Amino acid sequence: MKCKRKLTSFGIKVKKRLIELNMTQKELANDLGVSESYLADVLRGEKQGLKYLDEIGSILKLETKIENLKEVV
Repeated sequence: MKCKRKLTSFGIKVKKRLIELNMTQKELANDLGVSESYLADVLRGEKQGLKYLDEIGSILKLETKIENLKEVV
């Protein structure tokens, strides 16, 4: 059985937005040009992925300011 790892607050915001947009994590990873596993690591806080925050915000049209997102990563 897989061990579920917790998402960061940033990861939770991204996942909620993906659901709202009817978009998958795999689609977001493809749009970013990263692997799905790398994106999952970012959402769990195992990797920072700071260089992708602006792009994630743009793709998902997040209204939260990117500076605030950087604080929760």
